[in-house]
Amino acid sequence: MSDMTNIQPSSNLRKLLPLVVILVAAVVGAFTLKDYLSFQALADNREALVAFRDANYLVTALVFMAVYIVIVAFSLPGATIATLTGGFLFGVFPGALFNVSAATVGAIVIFLAAQWGLGEKLAAKMESSEGAVKKIKDGIDENQWSMLFLIRLVPAVPFFVANLVPALVGVPLRRFAISTFFGIIPGGVVYTSVGAGLGQVFENGETPNLGIIFEPHILLPILGLCVLAALPIVIKAVTKSKG
Repeated sequence: MSDMTNIQPSSNLRKLLPLVVILVAAVVGAFTLKDYLSFQALADNREALVAFRDANYLVTALVFMAVYIVIVAFSLPGATIATLTGGFLFGVFPGALFNVSAATVGAIVIFLAAQWGLGEKLAAKMESSEGAVKKIKDGIDENQWSMLFLIRLVPAVPFFVANLVPALVGVPLRRFAISTFFGIIPGGVVYTSVGAGLGQVFENGETPNLGIIFEPHILLPILGLCVLAALPIVIKAVTKSKG
């Protein structure tokens, strides 16, 4: 009996290990990598990066995506700079494709770590509970696609949070991956296009306008997509109230 008791905590700790590693890397990276994953670092090394890309396009693309995946997977600083770099090196296309694909893979790493460490157990507890907790879980389950797209499309939701929450409420991996890939396309294309115009920005000695996503001509279409994503939730709520 005591052997079984010892095995259970050991198993739980092993499951939490990937998530702990990610959290530790995020904290360490926040203090040590700011200067290396910054706009200034990109500006200082732009000529070397362009020369290497011109001589080794495929290798550059693969290395860039691998670095982007690591940045997202370990929640390191510099995801926005990585997106700009993708646009600067590869243009809006295929830069946006590289950015969105790498961000999605990185998000899946966090999702799997959280799901394996906490998600399965937490989702099971929510499912077996009663009252408000069960209602929240049922509400999320009934509107998973809409909720997943909403948290991706709304610019105010931090990317790390949007990766963790679905894992903690039992969202299937396939659904998470699809909604992440398509949900981050609008914002990804916007920042990639900013990156594609960095050549002129560098020449003028300026810095890019990273608040462009909140400008009306960009924000309003994204909010329109948010409304479309939320529409099924509203329709279900209205139908239930009438029933």
